Amino acid sequence: MSLIQSMVSMDKSLFLGVNGCNSQFWDGVMYAISGKFTWVPLYMSVLYVVVKQWTKEALWVVLSMAFCILISDQVASGIIKNLVQRLRPSHITSLNGMVHLVKGYTGGLYGFVSSHASNSVGFALLSSLFFREKIYTILITLWVLLICYSRVYLGVHYPLDIFGGALVGAGAAGVCWYVLKLYRPSIFERNEVVNTIVPVSVLITSLVLILSYSLFLF
Repeated sequence: MSLIQSMVSMDKSLFLGVNGCNSQFWDGVMYAISGKFTWVPLYMSVLYVVVKQWTKEALWVVLSMAFCILISDQVASGIIKNLVQRLRPSHITSLNGMVHLVKGYTGGLYGFVSSHASNSVGFALLSSLFFREKIYTILITLWVLLICYSRVYLGVHYPLDIFGGALVGAGAAGVCWYVLKLYRPSIFERNEVVNTIVPVSVLITSLVLILSYSLFLF
């Protein structure tokens, strides 16, 4: 068995292990975590901190974050997925009956790499580099891990899809960070402590609401 075949086999086994550990409660939690609009309040709270902290130069920070998401999303979904064309586990007929799906959600046809992973990693890494605040960095890292885990739990991505997406997101964040630091160094000359209490509070509140939704409404 070649190295690539071994990796694919391990990837499949790990996927089935994660996806197979499920319950109705966690179905609701993971479904909500992967929701398209679930994290809009978090994004808005980060935008609020950026505008408040950088005032006149906030536009450059916001643009760098927007370009980071655009780059990571287009590279993941627009380029790599169409080049590699690796089917999601939810679309593989040989896995029918083995993959746990939630509400019939199967995602698009191809899964490598995960745009959820690339976008969340890019956003989390770049915002952490800007804020440089310990509590925010820890919580936003946990947020990324939850999103990535939810994609495997929901049966729409293999772990290697997630890993590949994370690399794309980290690369996009690194490029945007480097370019901004090269052309707008004044943004990084501030010594004030960034107050991240708003996004931290929004993130914690969102997680509590997700748990409540799964427990009482899902």
